Amino acid sequence: MMESQQRSAQTLKYISLITLTLQNALVGLSMRYARTRSGDMFLSSTAVVMAEVVKLLTCLILVLVEEGNFPKFFDALKSTIIKQPVDTLKVSVPSLLYVVQNNLLYISASNLDAATYQVTYQLKILTTAFFAVVILRKSLKNTQWGALILLVIGVVLVQLAQSSDTALPSGIEQNHLLGFSAALSACFLSGFAGIYFEKILKDSDISVWMRNVQLSLLSLPFGLITCFVNDGEILRKQGFFFGYDLFICYLIVLQAGGGLIVAMVVKYADNILKGFATSLAIIISCIASIYLFDFNLSFQFSLGAILVICSIFMYSHQPKSTFIDKHSRSDKV
Repeated sequence: MMESQQRSAQTLKYISLITLTLQNALVGLSMRYARTRSGDMFLSSTAVVMAEVVKLLTCLILVLVEEGNFPKFFDALKSTIIKQPVDTLKVSVPSLLYVVQNNLLYISASNLDAATYQVTYQLKILTTAFFAVVILRKSLKNTQWGALILLVIGVVLVQLAQSSDTALPSGIEQNHLLGFSAALSACFLSGFAGIYFEKILKDSDISVWMRNVQLSLLSLPFGLITCFVNDGEILRKQGFFFGYDLFICYLIVLQAGGGLIVAMVVKYADNILKGFATSLAIIISCIASIYLFDFNLSFQFSLGAILVICSIFMYSHQPKSTFIDKHSRSDKV
């Protein structure tokens, strides 16, 4: 009996590892392709809203499974969301930040190739560590501080390896400085929102799925406001779903599943395997970019990527009692 349970746990561990690796690699590659291909260009602000809709529906189903039946499900929603308005409003902070972060990631994907985007976005490890120390008063080991320094050096090398700005089949003019600034801003928002959300989770007995229901419910109005503020005129002329096709639907589902997959990995795997999945995703993105986007893999970029991968392993290799970078949602995330 014990052996079968251990085998089952091992199977779930490696399934979650493979799933996270593929999701990490595919999100960057798919976002890049969606923003660079020729044809009608969808509005990224509407894609962010639709990802929140998919997350909300998925988490509602998971809460229903947790509660066991519809009466308990509705009672849980009523007692958690409606009867505790102050507690629900606490979640409005990460809700707003995640919406802004996801919009910034589309800007970054439009201006950075998939491999560079994937490497640069690992700076969220640095920002998450910073906010964990400042907000949660957690301490880092010397090896973790060393890993963060390696991470910064690696990302700097990758950014300096970038070629001049070029036009894309979609007609978007690439701007590497804009792409890097968007990615860096998204990293700061991801770090703060992740630590803030972790603090909320630890300070209450509400389940992670119910918290994600609250997040998505509050993210929707923020997302819709962003749509109409940034793209109101285009929305009136072309409609909400202009430029959508099966690929965009797939991208939205892929993004929505990111946070749920991370939650599964945290539950069934460990932080070292999560770091391994992230590192493997960087390698996959680099190789795929060479064939899909004519990416030029220079020595400087390779060295920077290797330093980032080493930093991820160094940072992840720690006892369970010290700080572990946990995101119950993504960055999306």
